[in-house]
Amino acid sequence: MCEKTPPKMDCGSPSPSPKVGVAVFLLKEGNKVLLGRRFSSIGYNTFALPGDHLEFGESFEECAAREMKEDTGLDIEKIEFLTVINNCCSEGANPRVHLVCILMRAVLANPQQVPQNIEPEKCDGWDWYDWNNLPKPLFGPLESMVHGGFNPFPADQI
Repeated sequence: MCEKTPPKMDCGSPSPSPKVGVAVFLLKEGNKVLLGRRFSSIGYNTFALPGDHLEFGESFEECAAREMKEDTGLDIEKIEFLTVINNCCSEGANPRVHLVCILMRAVLANPQQVPQNIEPEKCDGWDWYDWNNLPKPLFGPLESMVHGGFNPFPADQI
């Protein structure tokens, strides 16, 4: 039995292909999540999760661990898939960007670790924020998820 094809997203003129990214909800006791203020053209000056593009042949978990280490210097564990979002953005210098973002969840491998700003040209720094009191402005896709009621914490922690 075939299901009806959903309507095509309007992302403006066609681009070669969507980009695939992986972002990580790094969770800490007390309903805290790690966020940094972006310096990239898309989402400039908004708070976002650590992450970036999936490399060829890489698993989601490998990408999450690699990106977390590259962005923050942190080692993570208990990495698991949460959801996927499909975004078409029209911000900044790139008026039409189609990004499929794989969202993962993880915790610190060693709770004594402190995030570092490894890529200061991309981010203003990393800090822990209470999920019920997030900073503003949030990166567009993250803001949409929050307003939609999404919660990255396991059900037994809510």
